[in-house]
Amino acid sequence: MWLAPYASHPEQTKGRRFPEPPAPTRSDFQRDRDRIVHSTAFRRLVYKTQVFLNHEGDLFRTRLTHSLEVAQLGRSISRSLGLNEDLVEAIALAHDLGHTPFGHAGQDALNDCMNGHGGFEHNLQSLRVVDKLEERYPGFDGLNLSFETREGILKHCSRANAEQLEAQEPGGVGRRFIKGTQPSLEAQLCNLADEIAYNAHDIDDGVRSGLITMEQLEAVPLFVRFRDETLSEHPQATGRRLLFDTIRRMLSQQVYDVIDATRANLAEHMPLHAEEARLCPALVRFSQPMREASTQLKRFLFKELYRHSQVNDTTARAKQALIELFDAYVAQPEAMPPDFARRGDLHRAVADYIAGMTDRFAVREHERLTGRKIF
Repeated sequence: MWLAPYASHPEQTKGRRFPEPPAPTRSDFQRDRDRIVHSTAFRRLVYKTQVFLNHEGDLFRTRLTHSLEVAQLGRSISRSLGLNEDLVEAIALAHDLGHTPFGHAGQDALNDCMNGHGGFEHNLQSLRVVDKLEERYPGFDGLNLSFETREGILKHCSRANAEQLEAQEPGGVGRRFIKGTQPSLEAQLCNLADEIAYNAHDIDDGVRSGLITMEQLEAVPLFVRFRDETLSEHPQATGRRLLFDTIRRMLSQQVYDVIDATRANLAEHMPLHAEEARLCPALVRFSQPMREASTQLKRFLFKELYRHSQVNDTTARAKQALIELFDAYVAQPEAMPPDFARRGDLHRAVADYIAGMTDRFAVREHERLTGRKIF
């Protein structure tokens, strides 16, 4: 695998929190990817919501299929830019490990419950999963991933949380949020691949669900552009074939746009190595026209899909259920497994336990403890 000078080279990694001898057949980033794929939290993603809850249909995206799509897009782009594909894949596969059941409604519920107890943020929880909560190795908590993978997982972080991380790990993954520098180019790429993936697949899932229509998508110039391209080549295309081909073309053009815009940024700033790239402005970006088009699409999805009355009703029920579940465990810690119930910080233990649940397990636990069905 050819790597550009500004890529993250595994032999130059900043290492792991607990030193380990190198693997004989894998780089550090390949090893990270493998540990993530074999983790318990990764398997749980198959039953965690993207937009539509797990019980609403078998073909809607889950956190697992979303993560795989992000990894695919990220590897395709990184290969063209000479970035480290293995690091991109590791970050992409791990970036949602801390997501709660019931999507963003679950995150909002836990954040409300944890008000006064440190709050809850899914990016920080993803880092917590790989640093502490996974229990696979006798010598340390978590997966002991490399600095570069952990840095990419922590996409967002408040100043207060960054300062706490810095106090616990001086010069670690919280430092950049304090200094205002960038993460690796591979981490920047994963952030953008995440956006490209969910914009595209939320159109697909939205139309599949019947909550948005092809006619409504006339309001999205980016979609109309590629729908018209499809119809110009295949005038007979209708229904799902028309939708799929439009999304395929839209995805491809966004990938090409990122590659071209990033190459231009790299040529302008000319970072000589990965550390120098961190001191530049964000270099992995859309062109300005594509950024504007993507923003228009996100606004459409927010208004017509994420805030659709049916989605609102479902997520409101889910949010209330997690709040009731949280309160029940705080009142009855013994209702949790012993390793959670025995922890000193009860509220954080409850948040960790609930955040690790799949949608369907949360539904069953809520019914067990309250005697009521959510849906």
